[in-house]
Amino acid sequence: MEKKLVLPCIAVSEGDINPRVITCGDPARAEKISRKLDQVKCLAKNREYHTYVGTWKGVPVTVTSHGVGEGGAVIGFESLCRAGAKVIIRVGTCGGMQKEVAAGSLVIARAACREDGVTEKMLPLSYPAVADVDVIRALEQSAADLQVCSHSGIILTQALFYPGLLESTVRLYMKADVVAMENEAAGLLVVCSLHGVKAGVILAVDAPAFELVGVEGYQPDEKMMAKAVEDEIEIALNAVIAVPID
Repeated sequence: MEKKLVLPCIAVSEGDINPRVITCGDPARAEKISRKLDQVKCLAKNREYHTYVGTWKGVPVTVTSHGVGEGGAVIGFESLCRAGAKVIIRVGTCGGMQKEVAAGSLVIARAACREDGVTEKMLPLSYPAVADVDVIRALEQSAADLQVCSHSGIILTQALFYPGLLESTVRLYMKADVVAMENEAAGLLVVCSLHGVKAGVILAVDAPAFELVGVEGYQPDEKMMAKAVEDEIEIALNAVIAVPID
C-alpha cells in the first residue's frame, strides 16, 4: 500500500482532516474549540500546529492552530489546503481601527490589505486578498441568528506586531475605512484563493490598534474578551457547516 505524504510542520497526512476547518493562532484556543466538538480526536501536535477532528451538530469539522505571524501561518494554511480542506474560517483577535469598532466587538472580514510581508513573495500585490462570498454570508447569518452584533469590512494584515521606527500605514488605512488590524488573514485568503478553497475570517476586537493608543494603552478587558471569543467561536462553527462545498 502506498504510504501517505505527511505534510511539513502540521504533521498530518493528505486526506486525514475533515474538509471544514476552523483555524486560530493559539494552540490552547484550538484545544478549547475542540472540546465543543463531539467524537473529538487529536491528530497531531507539532510546534504551534495542533490539529483536532470531531463533529459539530453531526457534521465533521477540523480545528487547527497556526501560531502568531504570517510566515508560519502560511505554512499551516498551505498544508491544510493540500490535506483536503474545502472551507477554512480563521477565528482570531484584532485591534480596532474605527471608533465604532470598539473593544469586545466582532469583525467579519470581506477582504484584507496585504501588508503581511509574505504573500508578496507568492503573487504581485495587485492580486487581492478577498474572502469567499459564501463564507461571508454564512458568518453574517450566523451572527444574526445568535443576535450578536458584528462589523463587516476590509481589514489590514500587517507584518509587524509591535510598531517599528518607520511610519505606520495604520492611519492611512483608517482614512480608507479599514476597520481592524491583525497579522495572518491575508495569507489565509491568498493561499485559499490559489487552491480554490473557500475562506473567511472572524475577529474579536481586544483593543484599539497599537499605533492609535501606544503599547501601554493595550489593556484588554479579560472578561469582555472571553465573551467575544466565545461568541465568535460559536458563530464560526455554525458558519463552517453551513457553507456549501463540492
